[in-house]
Amino acid sequence: MSNDAFRPITVQDHKELSRIHAEKKINAVNDALGFPDGDQFEADLTELLKAEGAGTEEIIAIALIDSDRFDHINHDFGPGEGDRILIETGRYIQQSLPEGARVYRIGGDEFGILFCGDMEREEIFLFLNELRSHFDVKTPDGEAQSITIGMATAFEDASRCAELIRKADSALYRVKLTGGNRVGMAREEKMVPKTSHYTQDQLQRLSRLSKREGVGEAILLREAMDMLLKKYDI
Repeated sequence: MSNDAFRPITVQDHKELSRIHAEKKINAVNDALGFPDGDQFEADLTELLKAEGAGTEEIIAIALIDSDRFDHINHDFGPGEGDRILIETGRYIQQSLPEGARVYRIGGDEFGILFCGDMEREEIFLFLNELRSHFDVKTPDGEAQSITIGMATAFEDASRCAELIRKADSALYRVKLTGGNRVGMAREEKMVPKTSHYTQDQLQRLSRLSKREGVGEAILLREAMDMLLKKYDI
């Protein structure tokens, strides 16, 4: 018999089991809904942003939708109820979509909507607020669930895919901090100068990357910070 059969379970083992369980949950909900995933969301958004004449006629905007207090659902009622609420939420969003909009399963308890069409920015905001206010999914004890939404508009808030998503995510997070159950819109951000947190070599390489991609250093740093925060689930 292999010695591995008697190996004590490590912290890494627990993490791997948690990862496998999370993937099974994501796949179960994805199979039920059949929505394109977060990678497709980014691919479709990038294609729209790079299309010839983008931003001159049709409005391109995104919304990120997050369930409020979702950890409480999984903890109090179990993962099965969490899946049910996600599936009902996804179907509600899909049934409510206006023409020219598409819903995606970003991951976890988050959905994304990609808008491309004749709706103005203000009309999209009003639609999202109606979507939020008419949301009627309940937990087994009859408690009403709520959703929080972050919105960003292409070329007005950002022109790159990663930056646009970051702006919408920041709007969502800002509203979450004040209690959720609202729609937040991307807004101009106060920036701080680069500090001694970076080495000279890092800054030189950042400068070369900025010139190569034709993108400002501040935008690249914000993208990197966003990836770091997502890595540690913050």
